[in-house]
Amino acid sequence: MFSPDLLKGKSVLITGGGTGLGRAIGERFVELGAQLFICGRRRNVLEEAAGAINAKHPNRVAWHVCDIRDPAAVEAMAEAVWQWGPPDTLVNNAAGNFIARTETLSARAMDAVLGITLHGPAYVTLALGKKWIAAKRPALVISIATTYAWTGSPYVVPSAMAKAGVVAMTRSLAAEWGRHGIRLNAVAPGAFPTPGAWERLLPRPDLAHHFETQNPLGRPGRHEELANLMSYLASDMAGYINGDVITIDGGRWVQNAATFSYLDNLSDAEWNSIRPRKG
Repeated sequence: MFSPDLLKGKSVLITGGGTGLGRAIGERFVELGAQLFICGRRRNVLEEAAGAINAKHPNRVAWHVCDIRDPAAVEAMAEAVWQWGPPDTLVNNAAGNFIARTETLSARAMDAVLGITLHGPAYVTLALGKKWIAAKRPALVISIATTYAWTGSPYVVPSAMAKAGVVAMTRSLAAEWGRHGIRLNAVAPGAFPTPGAWERLLPRPDLAHHFETQNPLGRPGRHEELANLMSYLASDMAGYINGDVITIDGGRWVQNAATFSYLDNLSDAEWNSIRPRKG
């Protein structure tokens, strides 16, 4: 299904598209024919990413410096991308997170995560949503969520709060804006290693290995696997999917949410010792 023209004619905005998963997704979209607009806070990162992709696919990527925590900056960026070519698709990818014992967090630390992970996606979605509705343009929003948006998680409480809000926004606006031809979905990735996130969240190699392999498949996700799922959702083939959150984590959350998952650690001898006896 991933033909070179799968996304031909599509114009996509990806927040935080200069690094990590956002860049991997953007590169895949361009390979499949899309025009790409990326935004982020660091000019040098955006210039490098756009230059590298344009070197392979000339004149397909534009960029704009934007702190999505700032509503005025978001409005300016929305106008810039609209003038470049009204986007068909928004990918809310930019986010912030770090590990901490929650009782040690200051209000400022909480706001640092909530600002970029919850307020930012809301500001960008609303800024473009107003334009899409006024112009009567169908559109798609795909937001990056996480499985602990519905289970919660210790030590990343601000992120869990923010991502739960992103899921609520996705489902709420899917119901409200569907009549305008605007669909909203989310994707909840598991362990897809990136240098930036792993430095903040998994400061030791043993912790990274545990996080990456604690799923039924016993491995981390590959960036192309996430990018291919995102490409399918951005394509016309997925036109009837609306208001959903699709998990891509190798089965991690269902395994770890299951009551008896700890039995994975039993040896064959232990299983034999507890097997019910006949008679």
